[in-house]
Amino acid sequence: MSTAPAPRTTQLLTASTLRGAATLAAALDTGCFGPADRRVLVVCDNAAVPEAGPDLDALPGFERLRGRFDDVVSWNGTIAPLHPSGWSPRPDDVPLWERHLRLAWGLGDDEVELAVESIEVGPAPAIAEIFAGTPVDVYADGLTGYGPTRDKLDPLIGTRVRRLLHLDLVPGLKPLLLTEFGVGPLVVGTGGFLKVLGELADAAPAELPSVESPALLLGEHLSVPGLISAAEEEELYLRMVRGTVALGHTRLVFAPHPAAPARWSRPMEAEAERLGAELTVLDTGTPPAPVLAEVLYERMRPALVVGCFSTALLTASAFYGLPVARIGTELLLDRLSPYENGERMPVTLVDALLPELGDRAAVTERRPADGAGREVAEGAGREELAEGAGREVAEGAGREVAALVAAVGFAMRPRLHPGLRPAAERYLSTRLTPVTWRYFKRRRLTSLGLPGGVPARFTFLSRSAAVRRAVRRARSLRRAVGR
Repeated sequence: MSTAPAPRTTQLLTASTLRGAATLAAALDTGCFGPADRRVLVVCDNAAVPEAGPDLDALPGFERLRGRFDDVVSWNGTIAPLHPSGWSPRPDDVPLWERHLRLAWGLGDDEVELAVESIEVGPAPAIAEIFAGTPVDVYADGLTGYGPTRDKLDPLIGTRVRRLLHLDLVPGLKPLLLTEFGVGPLVVGTGGFLKVLGELADAAPAELPSVESPALLLGEHLSVPGLISAAEEEELYLRMVRGTVALGHTRLVFAPHPAAPARWSRPMEAEAERLGAELTVLDTGTPPAPVLAEVLYERMRPALVVGCFSTALLTASAFYGLPVARIGTELLLDRLSPYENGERMPVTLVDALLPELGDRAAVTERRPADGAGREVAEGAGREELAEGAGREVAEGAGREVAALVAAVGFAMRPRLHPGLRPAAERYLSTRLTPVTWRYFKRRRLTSLGLPGGVPARFTFLSRSAAVRRAVRRARSLRRAVGR
C-alpha cells in the first residue's frame, strides 16, 4: 500500500533592512533554522515613501546574501498600492489573501514556517494573520529585543511564536521580548554574524573614504520620529565633533543616516576645521544607500566609534573590540514619551554600559562613565533578584545590568510582566540615586506604587492645576538655562 508523500516545507523569512537580512543569513549558516525544501526571503520597505530609496535586494552587498535563499519576493510589490507599515487584512479577506500569496509566491500546498524581525509592526502581523496556524520564529537584530513587547499582542499570534533569535549584544543578558508567552531565546552565533559581515565588507563600494584609523561618528536621525527637535539633533552632532577632537582625534568620518538632510554635515565640517581637525562625510550615492556601520569597522578599523544609542555601538564594543563613546542619552531619556516608548530600553542599556564622550578617563579605560553606568556596576549586583521572572532575566548576565533591565522593563509594561515587580521594588529601594533617576519618571513610579513615587498622602498635589503650572514653568526655565 503506497503512502502519500510528505508535504513540502517552505520557510518565509522577512527582512526590511540589510542588518536584518545579514542576521537571517548568519542564523541559517549557524543552524538556527531546521531543514526546509524551500526558503523565501520576503523583503519589505516601511519607509514613508518606499519608492524614494533603493530596494533591500538592490543594496550593495546583498548579492553576497542572496545565495542563502531560493527566492526573493517583495512584500511592497505584492500588496501595492497598500503601504506595509499600517496595513493588515480584514478578517473576512484572510482566506483570499492566503490564496493570493500562495499563487504569487509559488507556495502551492506547502507547509509554511515564518521567521519575522518584529512581530509588533508590519509586515509581520499581517503575514502571521494570513498564514494562520503556522509556527513563527522572531529574530531581534538590535537592542529593542531586551525590552518588553511594545504592544499587547494577539494571543492567536503570540502563542504561535516558538523562539526569539537574537544577537548577543549584551553578553549573557536574556531578552524580555515575548517572555509573557514563554518564548525562549536563542543566540545567533557571533562568529557566524561576523563572517556574514565580512562578506558584506568585501562587497562594499571601493570609494569608501580611505582614512586611516579615524574616529567614526554615527548619524542616527533622531528628529524625524520626534525623539528630539531638528535643532537639537544638529547641535548633538556638533557636540560629537567637539568631544571627539577634545580626546585628541584629528581625522573624523561622519556616517549620516540615509534620510538625514545634507545641511547637517556642513556645520560639522566647519566646526572640525575650526578645531584643527578634518571631517570626511561618507557619501553613499544618490539616492543614499545605507552602509552598515559594521562594514565600516571592517574596512576602516576606526580608533573610536561615537554615537547616541545605535545598536552599532554595542557591535563595535562587544563584537569588534573597538573603543566607543555615547552622547545625548541623558537628553533622550528625559524626552522619551510615553514612558513605555520602545526605544527606552536601548537608550537605557547604552547609557548604562558605555562611556560618555566627555569622560576622557572612561573612554580611555573602556568602562562606563562616572555616573549612571558606574553606579549600576558598583552596587546593583549586590542585591539578589526576586525569584520568578526577575531571576529569569538575571541568569547568565551581570546582575547589575539585569537588575536595571528588570526594573525598567516592569515600569514600561507592568501588566505584561507582573512577576518583575519584586525585582523592580528591590532595585528602586536600594539603587535609586540622583544619577540613576534618569532611567525612571516619578509620575510613572507613583502610578505603579513603586519606591521613588510620590507618597499616597501627597498625590493630591499631582492633581493640582496650580502645581502643574509651576512645574511646567520650572521646567521651561531649566531648559532655557541649559541652552
